[in-house]
Amino acid sequence: MISRYTRPEMGRIWEDENKYKIWLEIETLACEAQAELGVIPKEAAAAIRSKGDFNVERILAIEETTHHDVIAFLTNVAEYVGEPSRYVHLGMTSSDVLDTCLAVQLKQAGELLLAQLMELRDVLARRARELKHSLCIGRSHGIHAEPMSFGMKFALWYRECLRNIERMQTALKSIAVGQISGAVGTFQHLSPRVEEYVCRNLGLEAAPISTQVIQRDRHAEFLSTLAIVGTMLERIATEIRHLQRTEVLEAEEFFAKGQKGSSAMPHKRNPIISERLCGMARLLRGNALAAMENVALWHERDISHSSVERVICPDSTITLHYMLSVAIPLLDRLQVYPEAMQRNLDITCGLPFSQTILLELAKRGVSREDAYAMVQRNAMQTWRERRPFLDFLKADPEICKHIAEEELEAMCDLRRALENVDYIFERCGLG
Repeated sequence: MISRYTRPEMGRIWEDENKYKIWLEIETLACEAQAELGVIPKEAAAAIRSKGDFNVERILAIEETTHHDVIAFLTNVAEYVGEPSRYVHLGMTSSDVLDTCLAVQLKQAGELLLAQLMELRDVLARRARELKHSLCIGRSHGIHAEPMSFGMKFALWYRECLRNIERMQTALKSIAVGQISGAVGTFQHLSPRVEEYVCRNLGLEAAPISTQVIQRDRHAEFLSTLAIVGTMLERIATEIRHLQRTEVLEAEEFFAKGQKGSSAMPHKRNPIISERLCGMARLLRGNALAAMENVALWHERDISHSSVERVICPDSTITLHYMLSVAIPLLDRLQVYPEAMQRNLDITCGLPFSQTILLELAKRGVSREDAYAMVQRNAMQTWRERRPFLDFLKADPEICKHIAEEELEAMCDLRRALENVDYIFERCGLG
C-alpha cells in the first residue's frame, strides 16, 4: 500500500520518458511559433505536432553511435515525422532544449516539494496547538534551563516551515525560466518571439538574457533552497533524537506493531527515521555546494556543469521528497509523554526557578551581584543534597528578609511559564 505521505511521481519526473516528452514539446512548440511567423510551412508544423514521437530504447541505441543525446533524439523523431523533420530544431542549439527542459523538470519537482511543505506546515500547526499547554523543561547547552511549553517546539518549527515555503516559492520563480535563443544567445537564426511562445506554453518565463546556457546562479539558488529545507528537517530530527534518549524520553518515534529495533537487543526502540533524516541532509548540502561551483563557466558556455546536474538535480529533489515523505508522518504520529516531561521537570528539584528569584531580589533593591550570590549558594546546595530548592530558599534568612515564604511558593509555580504562551502563539499565527 502506498502511504498517503508518499508521492512516487517524483521519480517519474527524472525518467527518460518524461525528459524526451518535454524535449518533443519544446521542439514542436518552436515549430508552431516558426509557422506563425511564416518561417516554415504551417502544414509542416501540423505534421510535426501530429506525427512527432520517440522511442527511448531507439534513442539510446542511436546515441551509442552519435555520442550526442540531442542529435540521437532528433534522429529518432525524424523517423516518425518524415520529410517535415527538416524544420525541427531550426536555428536552435542543444542547450535551448536541455536547459528549458531542466527548468520544466525542476518546476515540476519543486511544485511537488512545495505541496509537501504545506502538508508539513499543517501537521506542525496541529501538533503545536495540541501541545500548547504541555509543560516541559527548556534546555540550553543540553542542560536544564527554565520551564516552557512543549508546543513551542512545534510552533518554532511551524514558523521555520513557513519561511521555507516562501523560499521554495521564490526558488520556483527563479528556476522556471527557459531560453530558445540560439548558439550564444543572440537570436541570430530565429526570432525572440519563438522563445516567448515556447516558454509561455510551458509555463515558464523567458530568460531576459542568456548565453548558450541559462545562468547557473538560478540552479544554485534552487539547490540551496532544498538544502535549507533539508537542514530544517535535520534540526527537527536532532531534537527528536535527543528527546527519545532513554534518560529523557519526552517524545518518541511511532513504533509500529511488528517493528524491530535491533538484531541483537529485542528491547530497542531506536529513532531510525530521525537518524536517517540527519544523514540525508548532508547529501543536500553537498549537492548545493556542487551547484554553486557550476555557476562559473568558460565564456558563453562549457559543459562542466552538465554532468554534475545530471546527478545533483534528480538526487536532491528525490532525496528531499523522500525526507518530507517520512518527516510528515514522523511528526504527525510522534509519541509525546507528559509524565516524562513532569519527571524531568522535577529532576533538578526546582532549580529552574533561580532566575525568577534573582530578578525579584533585584526588583526589591538587592544589587544584582549580591542577589546572584544569594540564589547561587542555595542552588549549589540543592545540587549537592538533592532536596527542593524552595526549601533552601525558605530557610535562607537573607532571602526571606526581602521575599515572604508564600511569595516564594507563588514564584516557583510551574504554571507561570505559560503566562505568555497565548501571546506567542498568536504572534506565530497559531492563535
